[in-house]
Amino acid sequence: MSAAVAPKLAATAATASFGALYTHVPAPRPAAGVRRAAVPTSTNKKSDGSRGAMTQVAPAAPAALGAIESHPRPGILSDFILGCQDGIVNVLGIILGLAAALQDSRVILVATLAALGAESIAMAAVAYSSTLSRRRLYLSERRRELLEMEQVPEIERQEVREVLESWGYVGNDLEDLLDRICRNPTAMLEFMMSFELKLAPVEENAARNSGLLVGGATVVGHLIPLVPFFLTGSVVTGAVASIVMSGAALFGIGWYEAKITLGTWWRNGLQMVLIGLAGGFAGYLIGHLINVAPGL
Repeated sequence: MSAAVAPKLAATAATASFGALYTHVPAPRPAAGVRRAAVPTSTNKKSDGSRGAMTQVAPAAPAALGAIESHPRPGILSDFILGCQDGIVNVLGIILGLAAALQDSRVILVATLAALGAESIAMAAVAYSSTLSRRRLYLSERRRELLEMEQVPEIERQEVREVLESWGYVGNDLEDLLDRICRNPTAMLEFMMSFELKLAPVEENAARNSGLLVGGATVVGHLIPLVPFFLTGSVVTGAVASIVMSGAALFGIGWYEAKITLGTWWRNGLQMVLIGLAGGFAGYLIGHLINVAPGL
C-alpha cells in the first residue's frame, strides 16, 4: 500500500465509523413543547450509491428564562391578604352587630360606608409607614456593615466564617469559600445583610406600592359583604347573603394562597372562613347583648 493511499483509507474509515455511530445511536427525545429543527451537517451515501444530505436534529432555542420561570412576590401576597381579609371581617362584624341590635338597613349602610373610608385610609397608612420603616432599617444596617468592613475587616471575616461553619463547611472548602466571599466587597456585604442580619432589601417605591395595594384590597374587602344591602331592603336577607358572600370570598383567598404557596386548598380556605365567621360572630354577639341589655 502506497503512502499516498493510506491516509485516504484512514479518513474513509473514520468517516464511515462516525456515520455508523450517528445513524444507529438515537438522539435524546425532546422535552414536551420543544421543537427540533433539522440542520444539514454533511453528506452520507444512500443505499443506491448516490449521496444525500445527512441531517442533525438540533433543539430550538429555549424561551427567555423570565417567561418560563416566575415566582410570586411575598410582599404582594401578604398585602393583598391583609387588606382584603381585614375589610371582609371588619364589615361583616359591623353588619351582624347592627343587624342584631337595630334591624335598620339604612344605619347599616351608613356605618359600613363610614368604616370603609376610615379603615381603608388607616390600613394604607399603616402599610406605607411599616414598609418605609423596614427600608430605613435596611439602609441603616447596610451603612453600618460597610463601615465595619472598612474599620474591622477581621471581625467581619470571622462573622462570615461562623455562618459558613453553621452550614457545615469545614477544612479547605470552608477556607476557599471564605476567601472568595471576602475578596468581593459586594458579595460580602450582601452575604452579611442576608445571612447575619436576616434583612431583605426593600425597594424605593415599595412603601408606596404597599400602601396602595393594602388600601385598595381593604376597599374591595369592605364592599363584598356590603353588596347585598344595595340589592335588598331586608336586614335578615342582607345579613344572610353577606355571610355567604364573605365566606365564599374568604375561601377563595385561602384557595389562592394555597395555590401559590404550601398548604392544602380546602384547609387554607376553611381557615380563612373560620377567621371571618369568628369576627362576624363577635360583632353579632356584641349587638345582641346591647339589644337585650336593659336601659340601652
